[in-house]
Amino acid sequence: MVRTTLQLVAFQVLVILMSVGADYIPPSRFDGFVYGKGSLNLLDTVLIEAFYDPVCPDSRDSWPPLKQALHHYGSKVSLLLHLLPLPYHDNAFVTSRALHIVNNLNASATFPLLEWFFKHQEKFYGAQTRNLSRDYVVEEVVKSATQVVGSSYYNAIKNGFNDTNTDYQTRVSFKYAASRGVYGTPFFYVNGFLLPDAGGAVDYKAWRKVIDPLVGSKKSKQNEENLHFFL
Repeated sequence: MVRTTLQLVAFQVLVILMSVGADYIPPSRFDGFVYGKGSLNLLDTVLIEAFYDPVCPDSRDSWPPLKQALHHYGSKVSLLLHLLPLPYHDNAFVTSRALHIVNNLNASATFPLLEWFFKHQEKFYGAQTRNLSRDYVVEEVVKSATQVVGSSYYNAIKNGFNDTNTDYQTRVSFKYAASRGVYGTPFFYVNGFLLPDAGGAVDYKAWRKVIDPLVGSKKSKQNEENLHFFL
């Protein structure tokens, strides 16, 4: 039922985007956070696109093996992380917005904050947060983000929640995910193709099984190009 509902939402977003035609203005930058690099070179790396929700337990469980794989392959593999704040996860939009705010202020702190949310999901997810006001939750998120980024950023992070631009960025993330047919988290695309068994954690061995042939293929192509150069 949930899967069907999210698919319907994704379809409705696509219809809206198609209907506005020439009046639709794309965002000023491509959606997503780059892991460990200042920019992406799509031609020289295997590109993984991950769709995460900061308060999703499955997203949390899938991150350590993906991070291990990224460190194993180094510059051969790149990660572009997209956020999908799911409507049935409490405070998903607020925590996703916090990640956009922090990324605007100090991009090197984005993934540490994501890991902090994963480690302390119980503060913002589940029955214990049901009766908390939005103002209280936002203040707790601001305090949490400040722990990661530094106390000097407290006012900037708090003011970020009054900035309509950060609200817009978070909405763009949701709409981008919907436009790609993503209806849950985690979802993974490798070089633009959807990884099977979406919506669940992928362990380290599974990542190696997916990426090893791609890295080997890229190396073979490079060797062939070098050979042609010398001939």
